[in-house]
Amino acid sequence: MSSLTRNIVITLSAVVFGFVAVGYVRGRSVGDKAFRALTVYSDVLEHIQRDYVDEPNIHQVTSGALHGLLDSLDPQSSYLSPLEYADYKERSAATAKAEAGVALTKRFGYISVIAVLPDSPAQKAGLHLGDVVEKIGEFTTGQMAIEQAHLLLSGEPGEVVKLSVIRRGKTEPQDVEITLAKLPSPKVVEDRLEGDVAYLRVPEFDAGTTKQLHDDLVQLEHDGAHKLILDLRDCAFGDDQDGIAAAQLFISSGTITSLKGQTAASAVSSADPSKVIWTQPVAVLIGNGTAGPAEILAGAIADNHRGETIGQRTYGVASEQKLIQLDDGSALILTVANYYTPAGKEILVDGVTPTREVQLSLDDLEALSGENLPAPSSSPSDPAVKKAIEVLQSAGQKAA
Repeated sequence: MSSLTRNIVITLSAVVFGFVAVGYVRGRSVGDKAFRALTVYSDVLEHIQRDYVDEPNIHQVTSGALHGLLDSLDPQSSYLSPLEYADYKERSAATAKAEAGVALTKRFGYISVIAVLPDSPAQKAGLHLGDVVEKIGEFTTGQMAIEQAHLLLSGEPGEVVKLSVIRRGKTEPQDVEITLAKLPSPKVVEDRLEGDVAYLRVPEFDAGTTKQLHDDLVQLEHDGAHKLILDLRDCAFGDDQDGIAAAQLFISSGTITSLKGQTAASAVSSADPSKVIWTQPVAVLIGNGTAGPAEILAGAIADNHRGETIGQRTYGVASEQKLIQLDDGSALILTVANYYTPAGKEILVDGVTPTREVQLSLDDLEALSGENLPAPSSSPSDPAVKKAIEVLQSAGQKAA
């Protein structure tokens, strides 16, 4: 079988399995819908075996179909064949000393970039939001699990990883090299703007982020700041629990977030008045590179009417995955629960929508098709920062 026809067969099977997945998810309360969908797959597979122009590789067809089945659910879910899972376990067991510093998702079936850490190897290599990583080393990322991609982008300090990247706004792939390095914990960026407005930018949420925020907020108020711009743009890293803990520094009552799944135990995270540090006005900057714990924090502040969210819709990632091993040596990485905002919006589906949208200018849109995008900053010339200052000053005048 030629490479082209093989891909056609695999794609067809992936589509059919995708149909099965959608039929099952939408009709799980009616068992016969899933049965009918599986019957359709069986009929298609029988025709491929009996009528196709030459004998197909059924193992490859089935593997491609299973990848398509998981890919049809959401970007975080994936299928690992027995060979892929064996490699995944081996790489996971190795202690990685260096990383690329990039947050990833899947787009068009391929790995793509959500955000990069400041001063990371990924940033130095020029990776940006929306870049599609077509290949990592010699491996195509089509149907690759996000966890597999992260493992391929980690290793020893100084190790060079070659990528094939389709830049945002481009059609042809470019060769990119990333030199892995040990990443220091990014610090919360602090600044003072006009009047009594303070600025904090959070690059990622790790075990120490809430403590940093706590200490910075105490010091800022001590120094006379009474309004805060919290910049969560390009913040797509960290543990969701750290996003919840950070939200408790701002919100004295109500729900922070809820976690729901078909089989996962529902959990509600609530505000704790004893943990609140900042009671002054706050405006949160968000964008397409805001994901995960940062989305939980932004959604909690907006839905509890604690402050405005300013910028653009977040990416939509906050969820939990489970690794499920199968009897044949393969495995599933399956999304089992999603986080919801206090207003009941599913973050993986809806993201967090800004209460004050800031549209990109023509110059900004032109920059998005290039390779040198400006990083979020506290500059008042930044449209989102400018809007946040206006909102905070207006709130202060009304309060007076």
